[in-house]
Amino acid sequence: MNQMNGARLSPDLTGANVEDAGEHNRAVVLRCVHRQAPISRAEIARQTGFTKPAIARIVDRLLDEGLIIEARRRHGLRGQPAIELEINPDAFFAIGINIDRDHLTIVAVDAVGNVRARVHHEKRYVRPAEFMQLTADAISHFQRSRLIDDAHLAGIGLAMPDWLGEIPFLGMPDDYSEWMEFDVRAAIENLTQHPVFIENETNAAALAELDYGLGAESRSFFYIAINACLGGGLVLDGNGHRGAMALSGEIGWLPIADDRDKTAPKVDLLGEMVTMFFLYKFLGEHGLHASVPQDLLTLDARGKALVSKWLKEMSAHLAVAVKHIGMIVDPDAIIIGGRLPIRMIDELLRYVHEHLSAGDNTLPSLHRASIGEDASALGAAAMPMAAALMLASADAVQRTRSPLKFMDRLNN
Repeated sequence: MNQMNGARLSPDLTGANVEDAGEHNRAVVLRCVHRQAPISRAEIARQTGFTKPAIARIVDRLLDEGLIIEARRRHGLRGQPAIELEINPDAFFAIGINIDRDHLTIVAVDAVGNVRARVHHEKRYVRPAEFMQLTADAISHFQRSRLIDDAHLAGIGLAMPDWLGEIPFLGMPDDYSEWMEFDVRAAIENLTQHPVFIENETNAAALAELDYGLGAESRSFFYIAINACLGGGLVLDGNGHRGAMALSGEIGWLPIADDRDKTAPKVDLLGEMVTMFFLYKFLGEHGLHASVPQDLLTLDARGKALVSKWLKEMSAHLAVAVKHIGMIVDPDAIIIGGRLPIRMIDELLRYVHEHLSAGDNTLPSLHRASIGEDASALGAAAMPMAAALMLASADAVQRTRSPLKFMDRLNN
């Protein structure tokens, strides 16, 4: 046996008990290094329960394959200094694409999540033909500039909203409905010989947080993304959870009592209140122009006060959502991120806390996402990377999934 008796292991760090489970054991060690690097061989043995000889064999193999590197020596008080292991950043590369109603972002990342290159277009309602041209140009740029090693490209990930072009939204042109008939998977697969992975954009942002952010501390959390539209993503026990109909996390459909008009209180959908587009609309109604996140950072004192007013109003609705999520899902944490500027997310979180009962231990903790506005693009790249590195977050469904379309068919 390779595994020592009595070791207490994390569920996805537990090795197999049979000698012929080499691939599984290799994956266990690789995940351990990915999650806890820099880490020594002795620490890997303690984490996985494998014997030291087994760890030596597996680590030597991973070193030979170029998947991990000996990064540095850790000098302690006694004995030989421990050699620390890390994932080799150049082991794999991945491209992540995020298309939304207000932008297109394409990133090239290495095996530890460092962004090696980024192309960003701050543009609303990009149609399919332009999307494909901009995407092809970005990939070609990455390859020509040798910003990534195409021989080590793990794949291309796409993060985009479901029902894009189908759900009416502020300022949406009629021809944006082209997305409903466009086979985006086939189009991207025609661009590349590498695997293509597709996921909902907020689920992808949650995966980025899982593999490169707060996932190191919390393995079950609900991710709320405040973007052009509102999105939600659920991670349970270190794995993305999309549900039976791939609708898990669709927090925008949550009905919320809206009493801003005291003369005619009504019930609205959360996603028709807490979005970047509705913040821009609110400012426009008060004579201020803002159409991109950067505009929010250059507002004068009056504009900042109006943003604070809007955040306070929205915090009451988000607090209701937090309570519902806490009671129904019971995650370790709720993480709020998206393209809303960081300081505004922090302000929003302060207001949400004011609506929640102090000392209520039944509620999950609230956190600002550790990854900023490119979370969905980084999460898109994280999908092929997770498959290449055999991480627990790897999901084979992403290799065949396409964005959801034709919402009316959900009821059939």
